Amino acid sequence: MSCPICSEESHQDYRPFCSRRCADIDLAKWFNGAYATPSTDPEDIENALEEAEKSQEIKH
Repeated sequence: MSCPICSEESHQDYRPFCSRRCADIDLAKWFNGAYATPSTDPEDIENALEEAEKSQEIKH
């Protein structure tokens, strides 16, 4: 099995990663929302639009 971050051979202690570094990189991606999937729920879209309008009103 190869590491999903750098494609090196995975190490049993950090499986599926090859090292602590690659495991931490993956964790940071989760924290930063890099693995998030966009919502298709109409209510979420409406809320996002309202928040965007409010943030533009504050800037002006």
